[in-house]
Amino acid sequence: MIRVLVAEDQSAVRAGLVLILRSAPDIEVVGEAADGEQAVAMARELRPDLVLMDVQMPRLDGVSATRQVVAERLADVLVLTTFDLDEYVFGALRAGAAGFLLKNTEAKDLLEAVRTVARGEGLIAPAVTRRLIAEFGAKPARQPTADPSVLDCLTRREREVLACLGEGLSNADIATRLDMAEATVKTHVSRLLGKLELRSRVQAAVLAQELGI
Repeated sequence: MIRVLVAEDQSAVRAGLVLILRSAPDIEVVGEAADGEQAVAMARELRPDLVLMDVQMPRLDGVSATRQVVAERLADVLVLTTFDLDEYVFGALRAGAAGFLLKNTEAKDLLEAVRTVARGEGLIAPAVTRRLIAEFGAKPARQPTADPSVLDCLTRREREVLACLGEGLSNADIATRLDMAEATVKTHVSRLLGKLELRSRVQAAVLAQELGI
C-alpha cells in the first residue's frame, strides 16, 4: 500500500482528492492537513510514503512545508498547482519536490502520478514538465544560476541525458534520441541524480535549464 498524506487548505478540494485516492486499492490516505504547519507535523507523526502538497496554504506555504518534509526525509512530495503561482512551483522544485501536478489533472493521471513518485522514479507527465520549463524559460532568471562546475562529475553521456531531461523528455524519448536502451537511460538518470545530489528528474530539468545545456 502507498500511504499518502493530503495537504490542501480548501476542504472541498481536499475531499475530492481523498475520494479519488481512496478509489484505488493500492493507495491509503493516512491523514489530511489543512495548512503547511499541520502537514509537516502530520508527516513527522505518520511517516507517509508521499505527501500530496498544495502550494498556497495558510500558516506555512507549500514550498516551505515541502522544504521541511524533504530536509527531514519524512516523505516524497508531489506538489499541486494551478499554474497561477509559477514561482511558488519553481520554489517547491528547488525545495526537493519529486514532481508536480495541475489541480485539474484527471483522476486516473493523479493516481498514476502518485504510484510513479512512490516507486521513486519522480516521473511526471513530460508534457507538464515541458510546460513548466517553458514558463520559466520565457522569463528572466530571478535567482543566481547554478555553477557550471557542478557538471564536472558527469560523463559525456550523462550530460547528454541531462540535456534531454531539460527538454522534459521521457525515458523512452531519450532512448530514441540518443539511440540507447530505455533501461540504460534509467541507469544514467539515476547516476546523474546521485552525482548531482538531486531528488528528482524535475530538479535535474530545472538545473539543465539554468545552465543552458
